[in-house]
Amino acid sequence: MPFNKHVIPATVGALLLTSSALAYDDVPGALPGDRHYSPYPEQNYPNRVFFGDTHCHTSYSADAGMIGNRLGPDEAYRFAKGETVTSSTGLPARLARPLDFLVVSDHAENLGLAPLLADKDETLMATEFGQKLNAALDAGDPAGAWKIWSDGKASGKDPLADHPEIYRTAWSRITEAAEAHNDPGSFTAFIGFEWTSNPGKNNLHRNVIFRGGKEKADTIIPFSNYDSFDPEDLWAWMAAFAEKTGDRVLAIPHNGNLSNGLMFDDVTLTEKKPLDRDYAERRARWEPLYEVTQMKGDGEAHPFLSADDELADFETWDKGQLGPAPKSKDMLPKEYAREALKRGLAYEARLGINPFKFGMVGSTDTHTSLSTTTEDNFFGKVAAVEPTADPIRFDETVGGIGGDASVAQYARETSASGLAAIWARENTREALWDAMARKEVYATTGTRIRVRVFGGFDFGPEDLQRSDFAAHAYGNGVPMGGDLSAAPEGKTPAFLVQALRDPDGANLDRLQTVKGWLDAEGKPREQIYDIAVSDGRSIGPDGRCKEPVGNTVNVEKATYRNAIGDAVLGAYWQDPEFDPAQRAFYYVRVLEIPTPRWTTYDAKFFGVKRPEDVPASIQERAYTSPIWYTPREST
Repeated sequence: MPFNKHVIPATVGALLLTSSALAYDDVPGALPGDRHYSPYPEQNYPNRVFFGDTHCHTSYSADAGMIGNRLGPDEAYRFAKGETVTSSTGLPARLARPLDFLVVSDHAENLGLAPLLADKDETLMATEFGQKLNAALDAGDPAGAWKIWSDGKASGKDPLADHPEIYRTAWSRITEAAEAHNDPGSFTAFIGFEWTSNPGKNNLHRNVIFRGGKEKADTIIPFSNYDSFDPEDLWAWMAAFAEKTGDRVLAIPHNGNLSNGLMFDDVTLTEKKPLDRDYAERRARWEPLYEVTQMKGDGEAHPFLSADDELADFETWDKGQLGPAPKSKDMLPKEYAREALKRGLAYEARLGINPFKFGMVGSTDTHTSLSTTTEDNFFGKVAAVEPTADPIRFDETVGGIGGDASVAQYARETSASGLAAIWARENTREALWDAMARKEVYATTGTRIRVRVFGGFDFGPEDLQRSDFAAHAYGNGVPMGGDLSAAPEGKTPAFLVQALRDPDGANLDRLQTVKGWLDAEGKPREQIYDIAVSDGRSIGPDGRCKEPVGNTVNVEKATYRNAIGDAVLGAYWQDPEFDPAQRAFYYVRVLEIPTPRWTTYDAKFFGVKRPEDVPASIQERAYTSPIWYTPREST
């Protein structure tokens, strides 16, 4: 029957009439005076995961705005928050699920050039460079304007160096948009930019993210490749900013797979000196994260480096760099995350500091202002390849530019990746930035898999099902991004892993632990363990499941079925080969069942031929930040 607020049961009424006469201590269930009941305000561990993009370019990036992107930071934030915007090619666009945070990371080089040209900015129009660009645009020759800009950039000399007020205007607009859209508790709009170091067309790009707001960010102009192409100079700039303002800032490198061996090199970039302790300390401080997956390929592992990993060849870009120079196999160990993490252990043994001790995130590197990550909603890398039946959608050259077919990477090879997932207590700049700094983050290839990992010496199998799982795990171990050291006598590290499928996505295939360590001779090694598999499959004595999960993808219809895999997977796992004297790291890779790739969705929607040199289906995945183990004698 419906509740009637005027009907009070007799027993309750009697209690209400007499309770004022009762002493507090006589009330059933009352707590003693020195106790209270308020558990949630006392919680201080991260209890939510937030999904977002740390790498979004708008029209304020010259390589986006000069080739057709008309959407600025305001539209980028509105789109990320779930609003419908009209793309640069006139398509209405909206995310099925809004993001929790976004970093507009426009290129520092000639920041804001395209929108300032469109506005006929007085200061820009007074320069010779601005006049040349404006004349080309007025003549209906955007390609000519692009060439003027790109030739100027290639020279390494900033044609607007004598007019910093141009960049201040653009930067102020960007920070203003971030302030307008930042909504603590609901949506975080970070202030950031991309430093686009590109020596010899080798990719050494970093996204720089500020913890604070506009007031402090506006005291600087973003550091650009015109200032220096050496990351050590970027770190010095970051240190000076932090000292001057009291704000905090971090940098996220990306796309080492296009660096031709420079991203994780054994020598410094300019002086070619072997890495020393000072270098290691600075890199570890300013670059706590690495963007391991995005549109220009996946950078977790490579089949040449991890021959026993049948899943290592995923969205691989390994022909060369951004320009025409080809790649050789000796470059690969200095380009991929897993290999860098292994080599970092060797540096730590030698220097006492690990320069490559990073957590992992994914992001998009979109140049359309639209942060899309799902295969069925891929808006391409630049405006020209937004959704269309035009062959340019598949055939545009986007990597190895200027080279022949042996180094070229085409638009059809770009990935719909990726997302950064952050464990925090609240959706604010401060909470999310702090989680990034402590590496309690993970990467996905665009899916919203929810995954948690803890390591410790006192966990047991029963802890995986605890009702207070998170509280117990934080109280007795460390989360992803954390450190274990000096194993107690007879103890082996144990790991608790829980993973939940994307509620709007595919079931899970398996959970894997990826271990890297230094053996007795100091040689970096790796091993993959399947720690949970779906559909009742078995894991063999070697720690591997040989039976694939299967594939339900209908290529012609661009569909799949969740008839295989599991919605939830969990594992308690101990390292069967643990040696307390050996440095090691452990991270978790989560695999979904196969689903259609974006090119398969495109072929179905537009009625075009599906390109056969890319997979019809892929297994989306997540990579957690590692947990590191350090022996007792290390400092």
